Amino acid sequence: MNTQQILDSLGLDDVNPGGFDGEWMASGELLDIPTPVDGTRIAAVRQVTEAEYDRIVDRAHEAFLQWRTVPAPRRGEIVRQLGNRLREKKEALGALVTLEMGKIRAEGQGEVQEMIDICDFAVGLSRQLYGLTMASERQDHHMREQWHPLGVVGIISAFNFPVAVWSWNSALAAVCGNSTVWKPSERTPLTAVAVTKIAAEVCAENDIDPALFSLVVGDGPSIGERMIHDRRIPLVSATGSTRMGKRVGEVVGARLGRSILELGGNNAIIVTPNANLDLTLPAILFGSVGTAAQRCTSTRRIIVHASVREELERRLVRAYGDIAIGNPLDEGTLMGPLLDETAVQNLMDAKEKVVAAGGEILCGGERLEGDEYPGGRYVTPCIARAENHFDIVQHETFAPILYIIEYGSKDATPAEAIAEMEEAMRIHNDVPQGLSSAIFTDHMREAEYFLSHRGSDCGIANVNLGTSGAEIGGAFGGEKDTGGGRESGSDAWKAYMRRQTNTVNWSTSLPLAQGIEFG
Repeated sequence: MNTQQILDSLGLDDVNPGGFDGEWMASGELLDIPTPVDGTRIAAVRQVTEAEYDRIVDRAHEAFLQWRTVPAPRRGEIVRQLGNRLREKKEALGALVTLEMGKIRAEGQGEVQEMIDICDFAVGLSRQLYGLTMASERQDHHMREQWHPLGVVGIISAFNFPVAVWSWNSALAAVCGNSTVWKPSERTPLTAVAVTKIAAEVCAENDIDPALFSLVVGDGPSIGERMIHDRRIPLVSATGSTRMGKRVGEVVGARLGRSILELGGNNAIIVTPNANLDLTLPAILFGSVGTAAQRCTSTRRIIVHASVREELERRLVRAYGDIAIGNPLDEGTLMGPLLDETAVQNLMDAKEKVVAAGGEILCGGERLEGDEYPGGRYVTPCIARAENHFDIVQHETFAPILYIIEYGSKDATPAEAIAEMEEAMRIHNDVPQGLSSAIFTDHMREAEYFLSHRGSDCGIANVNLGTSGAEIGGAFGGEKDTGGGRESGSDAWKAYMRRQTNTVNWSTSLPLAQGIEFG
């Protein structure tokens, strides 16, 4: 499909309103959206005003008051239909993700599949919103715990996963009985408009208020600030930079609201002498080059034992030279463009800083030019030798630069190498972020050390697979400057509900707890 066919199949126009509360509206400034593929204009989205934002949130609250009365399994049925509609639109929507964000075609399709999968997960969850029963210390009493819908959930998503993050939150929020108001990144609002249109169709077909899935396209200083201050929104789920997350957490916390924060990562893979390098290499490649390293779970650091460093570097440099870079819509491309010129410049600055600190560039980090690379956003992925304490290594560069950090002694015996895991873990954990992590080893003691309370301090810790590519069935999120939030699977649904403890006295007396006598 060409650009116009993609837009037509998703019901998008040349200029699209960026506000939805059951009806489309927007009278704010116009956003022209370029594609990072070649820099040309795709289409435009008009932003909402603050007054329009207020109207949208009011309508979302009205939708919540009705939606919470719908039995949870029936709510799951609506989400099931949403998943099926996404299946029908997968090709076009995945292509739009590629066109607007720049990730390769397979990853664009994969992101839509993630949406479908979380809808399937939420359907099952709609019949499993379990509470507990507890033994009362008082005779002829029983205690139980219930989970009730929370209200309007605000969703702030980032450019790098323009639709999947919305689905993680909205599918769970919906089966829990909540409505949602989505503020997408201003860099990727077309996909948000397209998804909202799909959700609105499903709601309308089922006589459900389409304001259940509302949309506000607007900038951070006006619409974003208004959302995080908004007491009508008891929960704000925000994905983005640590700087942004600190602002969200501060403001939402000050009004005693809740926040789910999914922020920056500085993800590392430990490679021990017991690693299978044939397995390690493709995991590093996908983690460090996939989505042009514009994932929060991208691999940023390789902490490799001295005895295998040279061999791993040799293989990586050769493999990086074989990465097919180009138009992300073309079959066979493994790495597309960076989002914008700022991202390209961040890579160039990181190269300079690592060398100035005493590191060494092993390969890559060049801007690609010419007719094959239009728009000026294509680069070669970079590998650098570094030390963990370098200031640039301590920060997340949202671009394809991979730091090789050595640990241990080249002449260590097998027993000594295992003991050197303590050094590897110290290096691994000595960064402000704590999202995703991995170790490659065939030795049980090393793997279990890594997974223990003395091991990785990240929210995600993998053995013999990379840092990227989390499944929806597990809770997703991290610690420290990553924000501490959890989305998607496991019991992450509880964040979207309010807990209530009930005690029922079915006796004819009124005993007090703790044996207190009164009167």
